[in-house]
Amino acid sequence: MFEEQIKNHADRVENLMDKINTEEATKTSLIMPLFQILGYDVFNPTEFIPEFTADVGVKKGEKVDYAIVLNGEPTILIEAKSVSEKLEKHDSQLFRYFTTTKAKFAILTNGITYRFYTDLDEPNKMDKTPFLEVDLLNLTDSAIAELKKFCKEKFNVENIFSNASDLKYSNAV
Repeated sequence: MFEEQIKNHADRVENLMDKINTEEATKTSLIMPLFQILGYDVFNPTEFIPEFTADVGVKKGEKVDYAIVLNGEPTILIEAKSVSEKLEKHDSQLFRYFTTTKAKFAILTNGITYRFYTDLDEPNKMDKTPFLEVDLLNLTDSAIAELKKFCKEKFNVENIFSNASDLKYSNAV
């Protein structure tokens, strides 16, 4: 059952977070397991691409940590930071990557907090504020329900995009 797997993963995060010292350890012990629960094959580089090239203008070799490819297109970009990092100062990096790809969603995470972005305000330009934030240390049933929409087997760009609009405006209220 998905809800139980997510809650078990949240317990794992809480138990491991103080023992993790690097971004790489955060990726392999906290982030990749979550995407595995969501149904993605994190060991298939045609589906879950590590170090995805997202060149920005004249800056070549720019890489986002992961891209999830669905139907041959990068659909979700994931920028990972160390579990000890605050996410506030890192969204501009993801913002740059988002505009250079066809991805519809972007996630910024430190393995504890997952911030989900899209382009509701302006097409092909990542919004400045996330439409969804999931904190695994303060997990709610509604957050689990929103996370479930990102499961590979249920993933539907249009449904999530329209739901993102509702979430964004209800969060603003």
